[in-house]
Amino acid sequence: SVDCSFSRGVCDWKQDADDDFDWNPADRDRGDGYYMAVPAFVGHKNDMGRLKLLLTDLKPKSSYCLIFSYRLAGEKVGKLRVFLANRKTAPVWEESKGKDEKWRTGKIEIFQGAETTNSVTFESERGKGKTGEIGVDNVILISGLCPED
Repeated sequence: SVDCSFSRGVCDWKQDADDDFDWNPADRDRGDGYYMAVPAFVGHKNDMGRLKLLLTDLKPKSSYCLIFSYRLAGEKVGKLRVFLANRKTAPVWEESKGKDEKWRTGKIEIFQGAETTNSVTFESERGKGKTGEIGVDNVILISGLCPED
């Protein structure tokens, strides 16, 4: 497994230069490191911020599971989407509202066929709300299929 979390991860994260705003580090409540977040008041409605995870060493014809923590806190905070590089058109995962401010776990299967996935993009779309944030943390890549809960 590969630890791509932000505090101590070994992965290559890049801010998208063509989007409307950047993701920023935010301190965790427990004080052990930080996560990446977009506060609700950044930008204008429907603005996008993209954070890209570059994957250089994935083996072709194998499967991986991307596991991450996420949180959508606040009324009408916006949307969080995940895109795989070889399928730019439609997100492989999307969440638009949090039931509460708790952290949840997202899982995405990445199948390496003839085309290999060389990046995963976390996209935040600004909503109408003025409070709260969209956050992502604890991004881990494991080989094989995603485990059942």
